[in-house]
Amino acid sequence: MRLYQMADAIRYGLMNTEELRETFLLEEMFTPGEIEFAYVDLDRTVIGGAVPTHETLKLETEPELRADYFLERRELGILNVGGPGSVVVGGKTFELEKLDCLYVGRGSKDVIFSSADAEKPACFYLLSYPAHAEYPTAMVKFADMKGLELGSVETCNKRTIYKAIYREGIKSCQLVMGFTFLASGSNWNTMPPHTHMRRSEVYFYFDVDPAHRVLHLMGPPDATSHLVVADKEVVVSPGWSIHAGVGTKNYGFCWGMGGENQAYDDMDGVAIAELK
Repeated sequence: MRLYQMADAIRYGLMNTEELRETFLLEEMFTPGEIEFAYVDLDRTVIGGAVPTHETLKLETEPELRADYFLERRELGILNVGGPGSVVVGGKTFELEKLDCLYVGRGSKDVIFSSADAEKPACFYLLSYPAHAEYPTAMVKFADMKGLELGSVETCNKRTIYKAIYREGIKSCQLVMGFTFLASGSNWNTMPPHTHMRRSEVYFYFDVDPAHRVLHLMGPPDATSHLVVADKEVVVSPGWSIHAGVGTKNYGFCWGMGGENQAYDDMDGVAIAELK
């Protein structure tokens, strides 16, 4: 398990490109036949990727968690962005096609990942936060999600938002999770930008054309920087930072949050003209 210590807004202002990437960007999180984990001290976030191939993969605890099993004091969101696969939780099997989302509640001891086809494996994105209450494991199929269309062609941000784990959907202790797709010809996500000090946020970019990139904007609104992000890379966003991006081609990204509350629209807006 890789360990990441977040920088505050003061240290952020002194960082060069390499230091920004080492602190806020998670690369190489999806290795065939492995489960990769990163522990971020911001809100005690655990971010992972599980890519089962010929063998199943079991969710094991890590020494850094000081727990008898991974979900002893945690909850977990799982989004499949690969081929068909399954997740077994406490002996119950959940079949996940691409873009299906599974919530696994605190206290679940045995979690096992597998792929239907090792040549076209499932690719499970994992996002976990501490939980002080137990909620039942539940799945939502992509086909059953109702997309919310926002933005426009004129502002290059026509997009569809899909909510999976939230107050009106799958119930959780503090995890909020969903994903967004940019329409063809649109490039910008999360514009106008915002911050929210009550929650940190994690962006997982996927379905990014291998020949293209996303420029993720971050930092205080009056002192922004950017990260160049490739397919299946993750950006961690502290509450003081904006989190927006523009791609050289349309793409998808999973957004996940943990912290003070679960109100999706709890944000402090920033006018585009105020960005620097």
